[in-house]
Amino acid sequence: MSKERFIVHVDMDAFFAAVEQRDNPKLRGKPVVVGADPKLGRGRGVVSTCSYEARKFGIHSAMPISIAYNKCPHAVFLPVDMEKYSEVSHRVYQILYDFTPDIEPVGIDEAFLDITGSCHLFGTPLETCLLIKSKIKSQTGLTASAGLAPTKMAAKIASDLKKPDGMVEVKPGQLLDFLRPLGIRRIWGLGAKAEKTLNEMGICTIGDLAKRDPQGLVAIFGKNGMELWQLANGIDERGIVADIEAKSISNEVTFDADTADAKKITSSLVWLCEKVSSRLRDENLKGRTVTLKIRLEGFRTYTRASTLSEAADFDETIYREIKRLFEDFPLKGKKVRLVGVRVSGLVPAVPRQDLFEDAVEIKTEKVHKAIDEIRRKFGERAIHRAGGVSL
Repeated sequence: MSKERFIVHVDMDAFFAAVEQRDNPKLRGKPVVVGADPKLGRGRGVVSTCSYEARKFGIHSAMPISIAYNKCPHAVFLPVDMEKYSEVSHRVYQILYDFTPDIEPVGIDEAFLDITGSCHLFGTPLETCLLIKSKIKSQTGLTASAGLAPTKMAAKIASDLKKPDGMVEVKPGQLLDFLRPLGIRRIWGLGAKAEKTLNEMGICTIGDLAKRDPQGLVAIFGKNGMELWQLANGIDERGIVADIEAKSISNEVTFDADTADAKKITSSLVWLCEKVSSRLRDENLKGRTVTLKIRLEGFRTYTRASTLSEAADFDETIYREIKRLFEDFPLKGKKVRLVGVRVSGLVPAVPRQDLFEDAVEIKTEKVHKAIDEIRRKFGERAIHRAGGVSL
C-alpha cells in the first residue's frame, strides 16, 4: 500500500442488552435476551441481542426466539426499545466524531474510523483507540471493543477477538502473521457455502488461502476468487465510506495565495459558516458536529472537530466553535492555503414553538429566515455578517 493507514473498528459490546443492564442494575450478571416475545417457547420472532451471560447458554443474535427460550427459559426476555438504543447510539457517534470526521457507520452499534490524519492529536494510534474506549465508557456507562489495523477487514476481525471490552492492535508489519492462522470464515463476507467449498479443497485457514494460485480461485469463484485471495494476503485498500446516516454539509475556500493573515482567514471562516448554516436551513437540518479543515502551504491537511451540546443551524453558533478550533490550531508561523467548514451528525430541524422556547431563540430564527429570503431573492452576496467576505 502506498500510505500507512490506521483503521479502527469500534463495536459496542452486546449493545441492546448492555443498555438494559446499565439502566436496570438488577439485570447485571443475569442472562438477558432482547428481541421478540418468546411466548413460553412458542414465539415466532428472533433474538436481536443477548448479554454475554446468555451467550454461555448458546444463545446468539438472529436465533429464533423459541430456541433461545428452550436453551435458557430462566433468562430475562425484553422487547426492543429502539428509541432508547438510538439515543445512546447517537451519543456514541458524537464521541467518535470528536476523534475524526472520517467515519463509516456500519449499524447502530458499530463503525469504522480512519484516524490516520488525526491520531497524532491524541498520542499514538493505540493510545487514541484506548481513549475512544475510555470516553465511551465514562460518558455512556457501556463498553466497546476495538480493533486497530492497516486495513478494514483486519480491523473488524481484531475488534471481535477479545470481547467484551477488548482492544487488539495489528501493526502494519504484523498484518500477514495476524491473518494466516485465522479460520477462513473470518474473511469479511465469506459465507457458509464458500467456506464448505474451500474446506473441501483443503483450505481451512486464511494462510492456506493466501498460498493458493489466484487464477485457480477465479476459475471456481469468478471475480470473487481474486478478491478472496487479495484479502487473504492483506490486500484491502477499501477506504471509509460515509452512508446517509453520516451525511454532512460543508464548504471550503482556497486562497489565491497562501496567507498568514489571521483577519483574512477568520473572515473567510465567517463566510463559510454562513454558507453552511444557510444550506442546513434550506434542507431543514441541524448538525451536532462541527469540523474545521485547514490545508497549509505544502498541502498538509488537518481537521479539528467539536461536538455541540445540541444540534444547531445558526451561523453564529457554528462560527463560535470554528473560531475556537482555529484559535487552538498551532499554525507556528505557517501560511494557510485552504480552510473549510463542515457540519455533520445531522438531524431533522424541529420547528420551535413560541409557547415553550426561549424568546431569543425564536427571534434569532426569524432573523435567519429573513436573511435566507433576501439571499434567495437577490443572491447570496446581497447580505452577509460584518467581518465576513463574499468571495
